[in-house]
Amino acid sequence: GWHTTIFPPYFVAGAIFSGFAMVNTLLIIMRKVSNLEDYITIQHIELMNIVIMITGSIVGVAYITELFIAWYSGVEYEQYAFLNRATGPYWWAYWSMMTCNVFSPQFMWFKKLRTSIVFSFIISIVVNIGMWFERFVIIVTSLHRDYLPSSWTMFSPTFVDIGIFIGTIGFFFVLFLLYARNFPVIAQAEVKTILKSSGEKYKKLRESK
Repeated sequence: GWHTTIFPPYFVAGAIFSGFAMVNTLLIIMRKVSNLEDYITIQHIELMNIVIMITGSIVGVAYITELFIAWYSGVEYEQYAFLNRATGPYWWAYWSMMTCNVFSPQFMWFKKLRTSIVFSFIISIVVNIGMWFERFVIIVTSLHRDYLPSSWTMFSPTFVDIGIFIGTIGFFFVLFLLYARNFPVIAQAEVKTILKSSGEKYKKLRESK
């Protein structure tokens, strides 16, 4: 088994990281298509980008911790597993994961970039791709080198694998578009606080304190 305790916070941070990236992707599209610029402001997108930047940094620390623990443990099998990920046949998947998940969110440190709609959308797509590569690396690189050399092989997706992958994406967007078609995209309770009347009311309350 693995000899590190980084996995619990790593998977929590990874879930928040990928979740915010996916929400940001859909948010920017719906903001443009449904003319919601007055409700979904640049500030909302900037705050989401900050969360993506922070959780991406946590995920990066987790990746480095995994490598350090593998080296520090002295267990040659664990060391080989991580060395194989970085330099083996699937090195391209590992370094794509590292680039998308660790390096690309660091551009969000620059305010000009994290307040750019186009750049935010591109980074969100890149993070989504990176998190897919993470699952690919965890599953495929762990299984293509088993205990017995006779079971060593390269993974090649079948028609069923590709069909399930495309089908899940299609099923998600069908449900999302049905929801957006039949229900309000923005909850009424969230809109109240940004109405002019509510804004003036809260301003008076702040001034009276």
